[in-house]
Amino acid sequence: MTTVLQANPRQFVSTEFTKQIVRRALRYLQSGFAIHLRGPAGTGKTTLAMHLAGLLGRPMVLIYGDEDLRSSQLIGSSSGYTRKKVVDNYIHSVLKVEDDMRQSWVDSRLTLAAREGFTLIYDEFNRSRPEANNALLSTLEEKLIVLPPDSSQSEYVRVNPLFRAIFTSNPEEYAGVHPTQDALLDRMVTIDIGEADIDTEKQILVTRVGLDRIQALKLLNLIRSFRYKAEQTKTSSLRVCLIIGKICQDHEIPVSGQNADFRALCFDVLLSRYGKSAQIAEILTHLLDQLP
Repeated sequence: MTTVLQANPRQFVSTEFTKQIVRRALRYLQSGFAIHLRGPAGTGKTTLAMHLAGLLGRPMVLIYGDEDLRSSQLIGSSSGYTRKKVVDNYIHSVLKVEDDMRQSWVDSRLTLAAREGFTLIYDEFNRSRPEANNALLSTLEEKLIVLPPDSSQSEYVRVNPLFRAIFTSNPEEYAGVHPTQDALLDRMVTIDIGEADIDTEKQILVTRVGLDRIQALKLLNLIRSFRYKAEQTKTSSLRVCLIIGKICQDHEIPVSGQNADFRALCFDVLLSRYGKSAQIAEILTHLLDQLP
């Protein structure tokens, strides 16, 4: 059974940076086009997608891209059997039995969303193999989903005019990511999501974690400086800051290089992500020594 979700508006932090992206994306969606939010991990693409779906005011269906995803997991498949038995004994000496057994068709997420006019969020869709996404081509262009011959349904599903699709993806140089077909990219409007400005990230830390503004700014400056000096700029600083910030808030650890617990926390979180080389450890040690 497919679960239909509702948006949680409290997860989204509205700043001028995010408002500008939302205005553009909502404009394209309202005109009937699918949108594609593309950018590095940790830049809030999924949260933004769910916020946009909430603004559309329709239930949402969520799919996660996966190497093993098959087209049937988007469209649907036959599942189980329906059996019909008719016994005709009108004449007591004549027994006529009709036994009809058919497979039952179950819609999957794409077909459900298209049929009912829900909003589909396909998160990190380029982690799925390109051929698994072929069903999206006719869905977005011709507004039809062609069902397989064994569906026991009509040959196709017409896409509800209220159906909207939001895709997210990571850059192609990321591990586990496949190149996307040009034909699919041509059917959506792509918005490149870069790293948010520091005021937006600070507001997210304050709102979602509960850090005060001074502590949030100190943490952001530390992580941004570390990533720049360690040449680790492919990912956003926000996700790491949320992890460190929440632990600091939950356990009353001050954001200070003079605090042993904070130093240990930074080493545990950062070195596990960016490598345990002596050079990276030295960069982090130097930055913590300078953090009051």
